[in-house]
Amino acid sequence: MDEAKLDALGQTIVGALPGAALDHHVAFGQLEVAVDLAKIVEIAAFLKTDPRCRFVNVTDVTAVDYPGREKRFDVVYHLMSPTLNTRIRLKGQADETTQVPSIIGVFPGADWFERETYDLYGVIFVGHPDMRRLLTDYGFEGHPLRKDFPLTGFVEVRYDDQEKRVVYDTVKLNQEFRKFDFLSPWEGAQYALPGDEKAAAAPAAPNPAAPKAGA
Repeated sequence: MDEAKLDALGQTIVGALPGAALDHHVAFGQLEVAVDLAKIVEIAAFLKTDPRCRFVNVTDVTAVDYPGREKRFDVVYHLMSPTLNTRIRLKGQADETTQVPSIIGVFPGADWFERETYDLYGVIFVGHPDMRRLLTDYGFEGHPLRKDFPLTGFVEVRYDDQEKRVVYDTVKLNQEFRKFDFLSPWEGAQYALPGDEKAAAAPAAPNPAAPKAGA
């Protein structure tokens, strides 16, 4: 679907859902609609059932974290319409306490998507029949895809030979992380690495007065 048709579809959706679908634009060949998350169930039902849309398939529900914002999360929905042969992206803002209505009643396939978004970002979906973690372990603290979550995590899991069981230890760093320059491995570093001082020296020029082999 070309940009003109996508723009016309966006106008149709925003016009049909005043106060729920707030704005639209076309980016990277895909229609994106800004939404009020409090009305996401109404929006999802319209997009699925209206003959002008027929977005009958949910392909993803996720989030993006902007910790510097008051509402730090963009909750993002991706839907597909085989009828129109196109996709749509819905975006709404939420903070750490926002209760986002679950769309499982409209799209049962959103079940694990919503659980994953809760697990990794901490976005709360109300009305979900089984809102618990999906990917992290029991007793896991925090939400690992938040930008302020430490790269090392809080605990490490290992098997203890003496206790004959899996144990959880608090992460302790005995030294700072190495600093990588991320240069191309084919070009190599632009400075002498420890032990490579001789390799950096220019090779000696041949002596024209030296006797040739076999002379």
